[in-house]
Amino acid sequence: MKPLQSLLVSLALFAQPIASLTQTQDYSEFSTIDETNNIQIFKQVSPSVVNITNSRLVRSFYSLNPQQVPQGSGTGFIWSEDGYIVTNYHVVQQANRVEVTLQDGTIYDASFVGAEPDKDLAVIKIDAPTATLVPIIPGNSALLEVGRKVIAIGNPFGLDTTMTVGIVSALGREIDSVGQRKIRDVIQTDAAINPGNSGGPLLNSLGQLVGVNTAIYSPSGASSGIGFAIPVNTVKKVVPELITFGRVQTPVLGITPIPQAEYYSRLWGVQGVAVLDVQAGSIPEQLGMRGIARNNRGIVLGDVITAIDGVQINNEDDLISVLEEKAAGDVVTVTTTRDNRPVNYQVELQPPPRR
Repeated sequence: MKPLQSLLVSLALFAQPIASLTQTQDYSEFSTIDETNNIQIFKQVSPSVVNITNSRLVRSFYSLNPQQVPQGSGTGFIWSEDGYIVTNYHVVQQANRVEVTLQDGTIYDASFVGAEPDKDLAVIKIDAPTATLVPIIPGNSALLEVGRKVIAIGNPFGLDTTMTVGIVSALGREIDSVGQRKIRDVIQTDAAINPGNSGGPLLNSLGQLVGVNTAIYSPSGASSGIGFAIPVNTVKKVVPELITFGRVQTPVLGITPIPQAEYYSRLWGVQGVAVLDVQAGSIPEQLGMRGIARNNRGIVLGDVITAIDGVQINNEDDLISVLEEKAAGDVVTVTTTRDNRPVNYQVELQPPPRR
């Protein structure tokens, strides 16, 4: 038998079972294991996903009467039966009015509860019947691995409740928040995330929340296969504080770090975060910590923070990241350099000031 004839015979034999299958089996009763998993997750989680639209009051140049002007839309998800909803901060930023649309099409006005711009997270609240609210189930983002399947549900381009599927492409990424601070330990995924997906859930194969979709990397503004999500372990820490206090409760040292610490560290040839000033009456002041001063020769450096509890501090992001893992009342060892000599201070962390 000639090689070409042999190939054709082989292809015919290979195609036979497929032809038989398509002729005898009802497609409505057939699905692969992965398809079944996707369908189950969509049915389970989509009632927890909401559409968020926001608008601002704008006064026209030709009229003194302010008008509500649509500003944008995004996605959120139901956190609890009390009506609390989690989304991205940038979805509701500067909004005068926020509306939430549930899966059944019911629209509610939402009230602002709290936000953490440095994590791009916000909590809003609606007054809706408990029976209509299906809270999402939080998972554990620490269990994710590169290659694990993830699912995104959101409202890209205003198309309600759209599901996309992908994998975890990378872990431990960093992206810039609205406040220009670094958001760390971010999940990277190739699940398609487009404008309108912001604030929506990223789910694992059990339908558990593992991240909040927040950004894409794309020159065109549309999905290019690189999306980012804030890990749910960060969300589980931030959201309860936003609900209770309206802001995160990151404790403070009682000092003001110099802005743009990395720039000034290079300029002055030091490593760490220079203390700009020490708050009057604070524990650091009582311990003798000093900020920047001036004399006849110019600026005189005081203490430069180089470590907290042995964790190296190179910039303000490092400093805040360490403090985020602490609580008010914790005593930490603050290591500084002053006059080219190391100094250690035992500082009790204080609650953040009230706004």
